[in-house]
Amino acid sequence: MKKKFFTAAAAIVMAAGVLAGCTSSQPAADETQDQNTQAEDVSTDESKGAEGETADIGYDKVLIGLDDTFAPMGFRDENNELTGFDVELAQAVGEVLGIEVEFQPINWDTKETELNNGNVDLLWNGYSINETRKEQVLFSRPYLNNRQIVLVLADSDINTLADLEGKTVTTQTASSSEEAIFAKEGLKDTFGEYVTFATYDECLRDQEAGRSDAVIADEVLIRYYIANHPDTEYRILDEYISNEEYGIGARKEDTALIEAINGALDELKENGKGAEISTKWFGEDIML
Repeated sequence: MKKKFFTAAAAIVMAAGVLAGCTSSQPAADETQDQNTQAEDVSTDESKGAEGETADIGYDKVLIGLDDTFAPMGFRDENNELTGFDVELAQAVGEVLGIEVEFQPINWDTKETELNNGNVDLLWNGYSINETRKEQVLFSRPYLNNRQIVLVLADSDINTLADLEGKTVTTQTASSSEEAIFAKEGLKDTFGEYVTFATYDECLRDQEAGRSDAVIADEVLIRYYIANHPDTEYRILDEYISNEEYGIGARKEDTALIEAINGALDELKENGKGAEISTKWFGEDIML
């Protein structure tokens, strides 16, 4: 949400400057001191943000688009409240920048369209950085590593990527997992059947029901899912599809916003808040 750049305090300072220029008399010493103090206060207010001081970013509230089924990054808890690593990290960044953060679940298949049409201001939910997406959005610096991995049931005869030949493989539609599958030359052509679902949850339920043999998905999601489903035995293949990094996506013109977010991420890394959030969700500090 765009905000007004011209603050009331700034107006007072400018008015004082105009009046001073229209008279030849010198202001009283205490009046000069008050004006200088006021000017310093305005400068400080306008510059608060990442690392304590940064330029005005043009927003007093940002609307963040997310897939609310992508645990542990952003999802709904047992009370139907949005939670997750990225949700808490975004809230912490908002506190550093002094702006309000609001979350908007969106159709992740059309996330870039939602962003560039102005329906949301940021894409922040395990959003993988790649060259195709860089053509459509402006990315923050990477803040987390991830891999695209293959999940099978513990008793599966699949042990390598070559063993996926003739098997039924699923992933989320228009996801970084699907992009990784297409990018690995010849891999998809070996599958017996390739099925996509709107969410990874549907992929995993399909596998549990015995209708598919393997799920290709983000490692952070899969490891969290395994930890929270102890009644089903799984295996992650040693051989993975690709390495990647997570970033925050903004519209191309929002350079000031992304620069401020980068500074805030650095501050959270330095002051330990990022490590605190990471340890809560992953058991250790894995932030970049």
